[in-house]
Amino acid sequence: MSTTENAILGLKLPTDPRWVNLAAISLQDILTDHAFCEQKAATQCISLIQLYPDKIELVNALGPIVTEEWGHFRMVWAEMQKRGFSLGRQRKDEYVNLLVQQEPKGVSPETKLLNKLMMCALIEARSCERFRLLSENLEDEALKKFYYKFMVSEAGHYRLFIELAEIYFPLEKVRDAWQQWLRIEAQVLEQLTPRGDRMH
Repeated sequence: MSTTENAILGLKLPTDPRWVNLAAISLQDILTDHAFCEQKAATQCISLIQLYPDKIELVNALGPIVTEEWGHFRMVWAEMQKRGFSLGRQRKDEYVNLLVQQEPKGVSPETKLLNKLMMCALIEARSCERFRLLSENLEDEALKKFYYKFMVSEAGHYRLFIELAEIYFPLEKVRDAWQQWLRIEAQVLEQLTPRGDRMH
């Protein structure tokens, strides 16, 4: 990913180039992890709707995303079946777990919402970056096109979570929170060794 593209997403640390090479030789593993990531994304949106049913704009925006993310799971699973891959078991997502550990405790429900929206935007932005790397660097032409579509989708989701935050919070507060989470995410990535069997 270029410097300009990283600037658009805001990410402070690019993905280690070794990750793409590892993913290329672990296609079944990376597709399995991707499938479960789509499930988790749908579940996270449902959770936000359940936690904040009074936020009408949030409910209206995330309802369709639940359907879209589950549709993405079905797309990944269909791709796996075409290749004769089994789904396997869900894997621990160290990246997301480390981010969640950084979520401030004992804050107001409103501040908790802001942090959750920032984390969701961050995960979507990082997924967008990783999908772009796969779309540009895999040798498998079908998978390159497959991941290009996902890259476009994740970019839209990243913006959606930022825009939802801007509905409920002052713009300056959203910008400050976003920069804080970007710094946290860079620190998290520095703790992780690149793994070709994980999307994050």
